[in-house]
Amino acid sequence: MRWRGVNHVEFSVIDYENSVAFYDKMFGWLGYKSFWTMDIGYRSTYYMARFPFPHSYIGIQPARTGGKLDHEARATGIHHIALWAKSRREVDRFHKEFLVGSSVPVTETPAEYPVYAPGYYGVFFDDPINGIHWELAHIPKIASPAAYLRSSRAWKDAEMQHPEWDGSPARKAFRTLPRG
Repeated sequence: MRWRGVNHVEFSVIDYENSVAFYDKMFGWLGYKSFWTMDIGYRSTYYMARFPFPHSYIGIQPARTGGKLDHEARATGIHHIALWAKSRREVDRFHKEFLVGSSVPVTETPAEYPVYAPGYYGVFFDDPINGIHWELAHIPKIASPAAYLRSSRAWKDAEMQHPEWDGSPARKAFRTLPRG
């Protein structure tokens, strides 16, 4: 069974040097390490949270073509990447100290999103150079009873807004996939 999730994600960036400076600052604030900045046929820089034993990592490399992304357009490709936060407090501090302090475009200020999961709390922002859309999110290991209640209400509200749904959206959220 696969339990580790995504191995790595790589992004092609418009201005590599300025992108490295931005991501060094962003990932450094979050406590990540950069474990590779080399040219092995292509230039690349990688960041990981659990150094020296990689769980998953994020890489950037120079783009050959293309322009700044617009996540609102919902074009083909990745819409956003969510990073794990240690706590709601970290989300709030990251928003205030890093995002606002560095004039990074914030698309959604820190808020609870009970329809996503009990206690889900996050902030959404854009890489100012490339337009890559990011989120820093915290989901408690054990949410409070109040968070479960808010989540249940959010699912019921969603169900009421979508009478075309046949049955509970929570039950439909988990589907059986074909095995190969």
